[in-house]
Amino acid sequence: MRDSYGREIHYLRVSLTDRCNFRCVYCMPEHGVIFHPYSYHLTDDELVRVIGIMAGLGFDRIRLTGGEPTVRPNLVPIVESIAAIPGVKEIAMTTNALRLEKIAEPLARAGMKRVNISIDTLDAERFTKITRFGKLDAVWRGILAAERAGLTPIKLNAVIVRGYNEADIVDLARLTLDHEWDMRFIEMMPLGSIADFQVESIVTAEEMKARVEDAFGELIPLPWNGHEPARPYRLPRGQGTLGFISSVSAPFCEGCDRVRLTSDGRLRLCLLRDDEVDLLTPLRNGASDAELTELIARGVYHKPWGHGLAQNVIAESRIMSQIGG
Repeated sequence: MRDSYGREIHYLRVSLTDRCNFRCVYCMPEHGVIFHPYSYHLTDDELVRVIGIMAGLGFDRIRLTGGEPTVRPNLVPIVESIAAIPGVKEIAMTTNALRLEKIAEPLARAGMKRVNISIDTLDAERFTKITRFGKLDAVWRGILAAERAGLTPIKLNAVIVRGYNEADIVDLARLTLDHEWDMRFIEMMPLGSIADFQVESIVTAEEMKARVEDAFGELIPLPWNGHEPARPYRLPRGQGTLGFISSVSAPFCEGCDRVRLTSDGRLRLCLLRDDEVDLLTPLRNGASDAELTELIARGVYHKPWGHGLAQNVIAESRIMSQIGG
């Protein structure tokens, strides 16, 4: 699949649910979140059918997201079904790892290849403040369980929020000295009902990188293909890598190769734009595979060039937990 700008689009991020067992300050409001009724979610069969159609269009990388994907019932059978789809080369997942200690091995056996794990600080008190419900020790056990299960390379994600965890960047970067992990620092992205807080609390990738270099010296740049969101580096004598995701301050839209399938059956064409294609309605109205293929292909072709944050255009229809990042 190519869009109207000639970009090859082959990476599908699939939100399995809008529910989460955390309430991270950069993702969800503390109160008043209204979740979609389960009847509005794609069923397991509908989900696998859509992914199969998209695999036929050339989508070969699948990432499962949420909300928190591990709270979706039947997660392991879903992974098994996706792994059996011809053309799917990789299944990965982004998770908060709270439940990962118990299910890392079953997921690996089902066909999961690797995981990205959110960990915004190594300080237990600040971790609970940021996530509102999270327990750092449980997440850490989940990281180690994923490594034992072979869900590697382990990628760790930290969203940096001014006033919360910018002081933790150095400690998180230090993890790559002793572990072959990828530690990625992410700019907060304005979206939905908490956009004002997000705008006020952005820490830029350049500031994050400067904090790391003040502590460890100049970073060693690594090759970057322009498609992955994180620009990669290594600490001197580091075993793992560092990455900085600058969605706001230095967008990488030219290399974007992805679209998103929401849990309520919409094909979202850009994370930070409200452009979506409704697939749930035609699915439940008896659309054929050929009709769905045409609908998806037309949507992907019209994928926007990129977000409009520089023009103060902020997507308002969803919060981050309803998209999956």
